[in-house]
Amino acid sequence: MSELPNGLDEAATQPQVGLMAQYVKDLSFENPNAPQSLQALGQAQPRIEVNVNVGARRIGEEAFEVELRIEAVARHEALKAFQVELLYAGLFGLRNVPEDQIEGFLVVEAPRLLFPFARRIIADATRDGGFPPLLLEPIDFAALYLQQRQGQPGQGADETVGHA
Repeated sequence: MSELPNGLDEAATQPQVGLMAQYVKDLSFENPNAPQSLQALGQAQPRIEVNVNVGARRIGEEAFEVELRIEAVARHEALKAFQVELLYAGLFGLRNVPEDQIEGFLVVEAPRLLFPFARRIIADATRDGGFPPLLLEPIDFAALYLQQRQGQPGQGADETVGHA
């Protein structure tokens, strides 16, 4: 191992990333047309629109909060079956990460780590609301980031999915 200035060893200067905490900041489930919306379940598969957005902010010298916002609305024709909104966040510690790589980590890798937990919360909320669990498809956060960097419309992902 080589000796670095000021007595630092090589490990102390390597990039380090850690998930310090993850938490629900806001969760809302609405079933505004029950019981009609629940009766419509047997008739046809609802159309589900999903919107996903990622936000990040520095909260300390080496700490960042990353927010994953997921909104899903299910409809049977004109009848809203349910609406679920989740704001799920993680607190990440970054040390010795080059400035030009921080943004990419915060909007690609951090939400990729948070997504499975947010997905489970959405599935539980829809199931607890009387519907089959909404199992969201995996999201390509790298593609969303590239789309945003290229100035294409939309900051998140809009997709239509069904129950899985």
